[in-house]
Amino acid sequence: MVYSDIVMDHFKNPRNVGEIKDADGVGGVGNPTCGDMMTITLRIKDNIIEDIKFKTFGCAAAIATSSIITEIAKGKTLEEAKNITRANVSDELGGLPLIKMHCSNLASDALKKAIDDYEKKINK
Repeated sequence: MVYSDIVMDHFKNPRNVGEIKDADGVGGVGNPTCGDMMTITLRIKDNIIEDIKFKTFGCAAAIATSSIITEIAKGKTLEEAKNITRANVSDELGGLPLIKMHCSNLASDALKKAIDDYEKKINK
């Protein structure tokens, strides 16, 4: 399996790793087929993703997609972040092998779940 240089960089040097304590939004996803587990935490200020962190247990593609989605989403409005697709994630990484495309789904799903969690909290 061949990964792009961008995938390998984000795998070896992931950005925004960790967890935001008392996060405004938390989204977790997992894929039982491959064992990948992701959690994204958000800090929101004035409808903008001010900070974003991730924790991922999984393969190189899962870690790379988690890392890149934090870079894509940081500084975006919630509406802009909700529109980030799995294709955006894959494109930013210079592509993913077809067998690893599900990882980009997990990353975008985890982000959307974190945003949904935040919106549920503020709309109570």
